[in-house]
Amino acid sequence: METDADDRIAAGVAALSERAEERAGDEFTRTAWLSLADPRPESGLNPFAADERGWVGEGLRWLAVSAAAYRVAGRDARASRRGAEGIAVARDLRTALDAPAQRACLDEFAADFRVVAGMDGVEDAYREAEDAYREAGSAVDDPHRVATSPLFRAAAAPIKQVARGPANGEIAVEWEDLHGPDPSSPGEFLARRVSYKRRRFPSLLARTVDAGRLAAPRGTTEYDNDTFRCPDCDATDVNWFAGQVLCLRCSAPVERR
Repeated sequence: METDADDRIAAGVAALSERAEERAGDEFTRTAWLSLADPRPESGLNPFAADERGWVGEGLRWLAVSAAAYRVAGRDARASRRGAEGIAVARDLRTALDAPAQRACLDEFAADFRVVAGMDGVEDAYREAEDAYREAGSAVDDPHRVATSPLFRAAAAPIKQVARGPANGEIAVEWEDLHGPDPSSPGEFLARRVSYKRRRFPSLLARTVDAGRLAAPRGTTEYDNDTFRCPDCDATDVNWFAGQVLCLRCSAPVERR
């Protein structure tokens, strides 16, 4: 089922492929607002109601990505406003999402917004989220299920997207990077997410801003596809995302040979 938010995602990804990061930031902002207002249009989910899956995370994801796009575009003031919005929304959603681990994930999002918006207080915000995860551990029966829920997948997406650029389009943030080795200790298993971000996210974003290009999200990929070739870097590795056919390496639109 295609939604208005899906259309805006496609428009934002197309803008990234054209190296129009400011326009991408606008489109991803619109995506975020639409997703937050109507997290699952087909189910009529109320964004202010408790939801064990946390579908509102998608809205927070795209708000964070919009801020990153604005940073790359040199629109720091707009990135700062998106960050302030994101922190406010994450705090507000704590009154709706009642599971302790979900609330810790919202704290994680709030710290991410400080990173992408270029705000102060990043270190303290991540440490608060780490503590929240450790405290929430006793209420988590299945940390794998929690970590793969929509809210937690959404919180992992911005750093994964930002990290793709410096990694030549490859997956640079793995599951093992974001989660501890021992799921029998749920608090530590989940706290690993924010300890990793605290160490890596600011520097990854700085490299992306310096490079002047934000990679598209990674979708379905294929290596050495002779049907397509990138006109920018001559690669034949392809990334399909949101209806766009992009170069896996540099996110430019690929051409059919």
